[in-house]
Amino acid sequence: MPPPRLETGSTGGRARTVRLCRTGGRNAPATVRDRLYRRSSKNCPALPDRGQERPATDGPSLIPMDGHIGVDESGKGDFFGPLVIAACYVGPEHLAELEGVKDSKKLTDPISLRLSATIMRTCPHSVVAIGPAKYNELYAKFRNLNKLLAWGHARAIENVLEQRSCDLVISDQFADPAGLKRQLFEKGRTITLQSMVRAEADVAVAAASILARAEFLRRLKRLGEEFGMELPKGASTQVVDAGKRFVARYGAGELPRVAKMHFKTAQSVIEG
Repeated sequence: MPPPRLETGSTGGRARTVRLCRTGGRNAPATVRDRLYRRSSKNCPALPDRGQERPATDGPSLIPMDGHIGVDESGKGDFFGPLVIAACYVGPEHLAELEGVKDSKKLTDPISLRLSATIMRTCPHSVVAIGPAKYNELYAKFRNLNKLLAWGHARAIENVLEQRSCDLVISDQFADPAGLKRQLFEKGRTITLQSMVRAEADVAVAAASILARAEFLRRLKRLGEEFGMELPKGASTQVVDAGKRFVARYGAGELPRVAKMHFKTAQSVIEG
């Protein structure tokens, strides 16, 4: 299937193959963790052993020894708005500029928007934004959210590899990491892909999560302004009520322009 046109980062890059590794933050073998990360008494507490909880920190708890790419998404659980996938390369040379960067779920929206500007100015990155109409079209082809996510992650990773050579990519451990491997392998990429539990503890994944969240917020706001009404985040009863107001004003036929139609929320909006 030829890739549909999307708004993405720059293109270009060199051929690589993929080796898939499953490592999980606190469950990763010590040799793997020590190879990837340094320990800092100020910013990075000692990594816990298996079975222990990771201490809470104000920033990423894993600081890279070498540069690598992190990838994350936003909008996956939101009825309104796009699905946004971001990839970001972070090396030791970037860390001084990334003060305050951590998992976007732990940040307020204004802080995510502010930090995203710093990350974009500092780090090689790519943002793939799939608006609701295109999202519904792609979902109808893939018939599986994890396959769609793997496709989008691969596009974002490829765009960053075209800007900066890199041997390692870290992603959250979603349901189909092997699918991401296949997507990259088909393009001839030779990288190590590490799928980690709680990958947002890694600074590159945290930076990618902020880029994705900020772009989601910007696009959701613009979409609401286009239709002259607020489109709330999530998939709560407040979202259902907003969907019903949208349908009352514009008709059910316009709903795919602003919402992800495979959500059960769509049925509640249309039939409720």
